Amino acid sequence: MNPLAFLLPVLSLTLTACVGPVSLHRAVIAYDETISRVEREMLLINVARTHRGLPTHFTVTSSIAATFDYRTNTGFSTSIFQTAGSNNSFDLALGASAAENPTISIVPIQGEDFTKRILTPMDESKFEFLVFQGSPIDMVMRLMARGIELQNPDGSFQRFILNWPAVQEEYEEFRRRALHIAWLNKNRKLFVGTLWYDETLRAELAGPPSAGDLMAALEKGYRWKRLGEGNEYGFTRRVRGRVVITNYDPKTLSDAERMELNARASANPGNFVFVDIRPGHPGGEFPLFGAIKLQSLSEMLTFLANAVERSPEYAVRRDPRTPAMDRNPVRTLAIEETEKEPDDRQLKVAYGGRYYSVANTPWDREAFKLLYRLFQMTVTDVSNIGVPVTIGK
Repeated sequence: MNPLAFLLPVLSLTLTACVGPVSLHRAVIAYDETISRVEREMLLINVARTHRGLPTHFTVTSSIAATFDYRTNTGFSTSIFQTAGSNNSFDLALGASAAENPTISIVPIQGEDFTKRILTPMDESKFEFLVFQGSPIDMVMRLMARGIELQNPDGSFQRFILNWPAVQEEYEEFRRRALHIAWLNKNRKLFVGTLWYDETLRAELAGPPSAGDLMAALEKGYRWKRLGEGNEYGFTRRVRGRVVITNYDPKTLSDAERMELNARASANPGNFVFVDIRPGHPGGEFPLFGAIKLQSLSEMLTFLANAVERSPEYAVRRDPRTPAMDRNPVRTLAIEETEKEPDDRQLKVAYGGRYYSVANTPWDREAFKLLYRLFQMTVTDVSNIGVPVTIGK
């Protein structure tokens, strides 16, 4: 048996095995980067649209299906006519190729459900989650907050501090308070989290609860206990309350005090984050009792679009009661409009004959990442939204 007859199929399989994984790896990475870049540019384009007075519109990639075709070819040749005394010559040719045929489905996100998501103010849980994940709290406040509602000790409305540069006095006070809260957080003197407390209900019973009563209570999250020596019993359950920002540890409070604090917080809608910076605790020289009012994704894009030209942000100095801070950026997220394409920007997009780009600083890159996360929290499952547009190659 000619050894080449056995060698050629082996070499063909070897080439296919080498080319296949490499091509697949490159394709997966390339598709992932392309989709991520499209979503980043989509955010910038919508800032540009808002800046031009146009409505926002989002499109997301719902699926990608790609067929990979790997082929190998081999060839073997020799010379038929040779001169006398010459050696036989053989030529062996091997080759491999890979081709891909992607089919991409994109979904224009529209309709009542998505519009509500874009226009509905963010929930307090998103604020807590982002701060818990390590996002600077002043950055989160400046991007997510419509303003701060100051309240009287009894919880009644006092006044509102708007986070809007055109309203100079209110904007500057908002910035100073955000910076003060950031100082507390940086020095680990701030507590941001959900209130938990035990709620106990009392009842007079003729005798001890039966085994069935105890099992029913346990199934509903309650625990029975006897109160005193008489026939007074109580059932207690662990209650998850509202999100609060304090300059003291709520765990040091009694259940009754935490219940009262939660009642104050619960008087506000779900897009308000309760704040209680008390005197007598770290940072209490600049007290704050009220709530941060969160805005919608649409309002955030409007804020950023207006900051490009119509209502730009400006530098605000810290309050004298706030110690020095190493970072107090002028703008929440600096998005610039230029005629020429900026060379030093990774985050940029062309729209309407102009270029919109994110300033190349650590703060601005992190702020854009925060905006991107908020967008991902707004857009959920798109499988049931409209009919996808399929693009085949």
